[in-house]
Amino acid sequence: MSVPPKDLDRQRIDKWLWHARMVRTRTDAAALTTAGFVRLNGKRMTAAAHPVRVGDVVTLALDRSVRVLQVEGFCGRRGGAPVARALYRDLTTSSGHGACARTAEPSKIPRPDRP
Repeated sequence: MSVPPKDLDRQRIDKWLWHARMVRTRTDAAALTTAGFVRLNGKRMTAAAHPVRVGDVVTLALDRSVRVLQVEGFCGRRGGAPVARALYRDLTTSSGHGACARTAEPSKIPRPDRP
């Protein structure tokens, strides 16, 4: 078994998507890539072995959403959610905090009572 170098400068796109927990399995990551649902710096990727580097922008078309991520790092093994979140910066919203970030307060318009 080979040990990955401590300072990785690139990683396969399918492996990075799996390590970043964008998909459940590496096979799913490879399938998304070969099907054309992954873009790297604006260019459609069809090879799961294509390398990503720090600073690259990955656009991923998932089930009902599109995620735009900037690669911040790599890891040798798949870790938990906190480790996965350290691998990317979510550019999906203008604030850079991710799609789940709250951008505005809920509407405070009074609703008429229903009969």
